[in-house]
Amino acid sequence: MSEAPPPGGPPRKRMVKPPTGGTEAGRAKPARLKTAWKRTPSQQAWLTRQINDPFATAARAHGYRSRAAYKLTELDDKFRLLKPNARVVDLGAAPGGWTQVAIERGVTHIVGVDLLPVDPLPPAQILMMDFTDPECGPELIRLLGGAPDVVISDIAPNTVGHRQTDHLRIVGLIEAAADFAVEVLVPGGAFIAKAFQGGETAEVIAQLKRHFADVRTVKPKASRTDSSELYLVALKFKGR
Repeated sequence: MSEAPPPGGPPRKRMVKPPTGGTEAGRAKPARLKTAWKRTPSQQAWLTRQINDPFATAARAHGYRSRAAYKLTELDDKFRLLKPNARVVDLGAAPGGWTQVAIERGVTHIVGVDLLPVDPLPPAQILMMDFTDPECGPELIRLLGGAPDVVISDIAPNTVGHRQTDHLRIVGLIEAAADFAVEVLVPGGAFIAKAFQGGETAEVIAQLKRHFADVRTVKPKASRTDSSELYLVALKFKGR
C-alpha cells in the first residue's frame, strides 16, 4: 500500500511491522472450548487437547475416523506391509481408522473385530464381537477366506479406574493378540500391536522373538509424547 507521493519525489512505501507471538502451527492462539457446560475437568482437558492436536485436525480434514490412522500410515510407510494382495485382520477396529488406511493402500481382503459398532467400510467385513471369545478367531479366518498375511492391533480395554486392574487387562489383551497372530499368520507374515512401556511388554517381545525373525518397538510421531504407548512390529513370521 502506498502513500501519496511528496511533491517532486517517488512514492513512499508504508512499512508494516511483522506480527509476533503465536504458536508453531501458526500465529493464532491455541483454541479454547467455548463452553464447559456439563463437562468434568478431565473431559474439558481432553477436548481442549483434541481441538489443538494437529493430527486430530488432519484426520478430520482427510476423513479419517480417528487420529490413530496416522500411526498406522507411518508404520506402513516404514515397513511396507499393507499390500493389495495381502489378507489383513484388524483387532480392535473401532472406530475404523486403521481399516480405512488399509483400504486406502489397496487392501481388499480385510476383516476387523471390536466390541463397539463400526460403520460400514466396504470391502472390509467387521464383526461386533469379543475378540477373546473362542469362537471369534475361527470366524475371522472364515470371513477372510484364509490365513492372514498381516495382523494389526490397536486394541485397548475399557478401563475401570483401578490402576493395577486396568494394567493387567491391557497386558492380557496384548498377549492375546500376540497369541492369535502366532496361531493364524502365514509364514513370512507380520504383526503390529499397540503396547505400553513396562516389564510385561518385555515379556511379550521375548515371546515374539521366538516366532519372528525381526521384532522392533516403534513410537510413531502421532503417538503423544506424554504417553507410554508404543507399537510392537514383528516381521518375518517363522511359522508354528
